[in-house]
Amino acid sequence: MSFNVRYTKSAKDDITTLYQFLLAQDIDSAKRAYDAIAKITSFLEEFPFSCRKADDNNPFLREIVISFGNSGYVALFEIENNNTVTILAVRHQREDDYH
Repeated sequence: MSFNVRYTKSAKDDITTLYQFLLAQDIDSAKRAYDAIAKITSFLEEFPFSCRKADDNNPFLREIVISFGNSGYVALFEIENNNTVTILAVRHQREDDYH
């Protein structure tokens, strides 16, 4: 089964913010971070249920850790139905909670 992966506007804004932060410091790092985040799309198309649950009361709300450098990012997503996964938020692991 293959899922369609979509991003909410808020998640797209998160990625833009993360990219712009790194871009101001190092363009190569910004590109690598963007690519690392983009790779989650292909993973979630095939294996969204393999990611950890973000909420014990909702088995369809999950998160995936995206390795990058010494830390990385976390993407919060929801498995909407048998066809669709929606990425709700993307944060640096050291940011405040996004739930």
